Amino acid sequence: MKYKNITFGTFLERSNRFVGTVEIDGTPQTVHIKNTGRCKELLVPEARTVLAVSDNPNRKTKYDLIAVYKHGTLLINMDSQLPNDLVWEWLPKSGIFSKNAVYSREVTYGNSRFDHCVKDEESTAFIEVKGVTLEENGYCRFPDAPTERGLKHINELTKCVDKGYKAYIIFVAQFYGAKSVSPNYDTHPEFGDALKNAISKGVKVIAVDCKVAPDEVFINKEITFNA
Repeated sequence: MKYKNITFGTFLERSNRFVGTVEIDGTPQTVHIKNTGRCKELLVPEARTVLAVSDNPNRKTKYDLIAVYKHGTLLINMDSQLPNDLVWEWLPKSGIFSKNAVYSREVTYGNSRFDHCVKDEESTAFIEVKGVTLEENGYCRFPDAPTERGLKHINELTKCVDKGYKAYIIFVAQFYGAKSVSPNYDTHPEFGDALKNAISKGVKVIAVDCKVAPDEVFINKEITFNA
């Protein structure tokens, strides 16, 4: 996926989950932060940031903060809406499903709306996508903050398997060179426990990393998932 128009800035502060201040061309600008997670290790003062420039004159903010250079060198995309689009592009060429599979997005089943649904011959698979930005030396953990919504999705996917459907969770590490993804038991132990239970019931987990440039991101390859 490509961003149409980007610019660079220096991060100053975060006002709330959605809004921050970035210095762009010497002027502090209010920007929309496209990730409601904590991202404390990314959004630090003086961090170099990448911003998408909106062409919508009716927006309150002209800029979306989409990526950060962690420690000045590792470019991490933190656009939480992006992983769904990346997986949508990647699934037909991933080899997971047959060439005749039919793909749908935002499909409701039970009490959840799943990111993707794939009908492949006689089977139906529900897929939930999770973007991952929390890393240390290439080892990633999810989530970076408690996620009741994520916990609900895991439990719903487990119920799908019980009903005879297939179910997948795809973790997308939003940077290049990620080594593995693991549940973050320190932040949300219930999420990790639910994920272990889901795997034991037949929910399949896939982790991938990405090739990331300031204006372009795409899935690179599958990496290790450690439950």
